[in-house]
Amino acid sequence: MELTELRREIDRIDRELIALLEQRMDVSAGVAEFKKGTGKPVLDPARELEKLQAVNDLCRPETADLITGLFAEIMAASRAYQTQLLEEWK
Repeated sequence: MELTELRREIDRIDRELIALLEQRMDVSAGVAEFKKGTGKPVLDPARELEKLQAVNDLCRPETADLITGLFAEIMAASRAYQTQLLEEWK
């Protein structure tokens, strides 16, 4: 494959990732709404550890650390979004 074709494939995958991340943030908004109603905190350390282990288990060994790190960042962004929404709803 030529470099141009590889880059086009990366661009296509990036568009899919963005759409999926937007969907994830929409669901995070629902989680924030649930937490608002129940008084649960935004951060659930046990859930995050469980999720990161599950992600790690799904990855190939050579990419596990990198992808698990990305998921940690995604979850941090979700927490920030939930916190933002909860502040706006006060």
